[in-house]
Amino acid sequence: MELRKLTKKNWKELCDKPVCCFTESIFCAEELFETFPLLSQIVYLADENAGEGEKRLIGGKELQVYTLKQLEQKNLSRIRLLIADDYYKEAFARLSQLQTVQRSNPVVYYFENRETGYERAFREKYINSPLEDRIVFRSGPHASSYVEGMDFDDNARALFEYLLVNGFNRKYELVWLVRDPSQFRRYEGIPNLTFLAYDWSVSENPEERMAYYRALCLSRFLFFTDAYGFARNCRGDQIRVQLWHGCGFKNRVNFVRCEKRYEYMTVNSPLYAKIHECIYGLRPEQLLITGCAKQDWLYEPVDGEELERLGIPEGRKYLLWLPTFREAGEQFIHLKGYSLSSATGLPAVDTQGQLERLNRLLKEQERTLVIKPHPFQKALFKCAGFSHIVLLTHQALFKADISLNRLMGGAEALISDYSSAAVDFLLLDRPVAFTLIDREEYERNRGFVFEPLEPWLPGKLLFHFQDLCIFIREVASGVDSTAQKRRLLCKKMHSHHDANNCQRIVEALKL
Repeated sequence: MELRKLTKKNWKELCDKPVCCFTESIFCAEELFETFPLLSQIVYLADENAGEGEKRLIGGKELQVYTLKQLEQKNLSRIRLLIADDYYKEAFARLSQLQTVQRSNPVVYYFENRETGYERAFREKYINSPLEDRIVFRSGPHASSYVEGMDFDDNARALFEYLLVNGFNRKYELVWLVRDPSQFRRYEGIPNLTFLAYDWSVSENPEERMAYYRALCLSRFLFFTDAYGFARNCRGDQIRVQLWHGCGFKNRVNFVRCEKRYEYMTVNSPLYAKIHECIYGLRPEQLLITGCAKQDWLYEPVDGEELERLGIPEGRKYLLWLPTFREAGEQFIHLKGYSLSSATGLPAVDTQGQLERLNRLLKEQERTLVIKPHPFQKALFKCAGFSHIVLLTHQALFKADISLNRLMGGAEALISDYSSAAVDFLLLDRPVAFTLIDREEYERNRGFVFEPLEPWLPGKLLFHFQDLCIFIREVASGVDSTAQKRRLLCKKMHSHHDANNCQRIVEALKL
């Protein structure tokens, strides 16, 4: 078999021929068909993680998607094979394993999109250049799924702030890849700190491209919390670390083996090391049991002035409710979301009447309930205008420049469902509750890393509105009915119980 780049000179070899296109990236496929008019030739669209009966709209044409297992049942002897994917070398290796492909011993074409072409050119330019003392940070999902503020947040920011406070910018240049560098003028004057736009990877400005790719190609370390495709072709002496969002209960949506996509991933404990080894396709030595960087923020709770900025009454104790997303919007269609049949948008609180009863209860108990929706959540929660209920949006936290984990650090108790935030909160040894109204539906749509789930939930299980009310009364009266279970599970879920996770990450990587 031969892997051959699709070019303006050879693309006509595919014209008037049936084509099977392998892609895990809709965006790469869209660029392919904008560049080469081959969409009408596609008879099979293949993706290893395709769902049963899944269809995709590409270039205005709806196409059935096939898995590699389904392709194995097809006769591909007269069909041209085409790869439209950033990881085209990995795709070629997987296609090469199919017996139906081996029998025909075909030429497999791959499409090099604009970003991949720029990156290849710069990789070749710097192939013999020594690495420079530089650390690159990136936070949040792929640029196509941008949510304001998520590009400078999470574990990557927590580790960055630790390095800055401890003077690591004297040894390394610290570089952030963000949506808009102009938002970070408050950091001007700090030596050896640079903000670059990740869109410069395809900039028409040669100086911007040069700045981006020099940082990408010659940095010693690259840290990220989700999107890692930007660092897909790093040299063997560069170290890529997937800090991820956290260790929780939800399963991974699509399995892609990440063994060669980054060198390390940070986790909380041996329990999660084993789980992430399986769901991310990693080797055991790639898991660093350091704890997650942002867990250090739990021990730096918000102060009174910060609470006031967020609209939370100073001096009044608050419970924090963090419902995870169900319906995440079109740009997160791969997350297979659904909506709750609730007039308020909240699990366990279905009606405005129940919200009013909840507010009265909180007033009686002299407590505030702070509801913070997930930034991916599409549907709005209808719970504004109450004296003891505060709806705190992701945008409000972003504008106040306050991390969620610092807000968690000041909470008297946490209400969650399937979010990894509940696992973080265990470190504070305070009451936790889980709303399980849609547990079966969530399992069908997303799935869990623990089966059965309930024995692994370290807190009170809430199935009805009345259960929520009982939990609030217990917290207000100092009753901690699930403390024993929580502490037992905390020992399994966390190897470390302090504010030194960032330090451990630095020591493990010998920064």
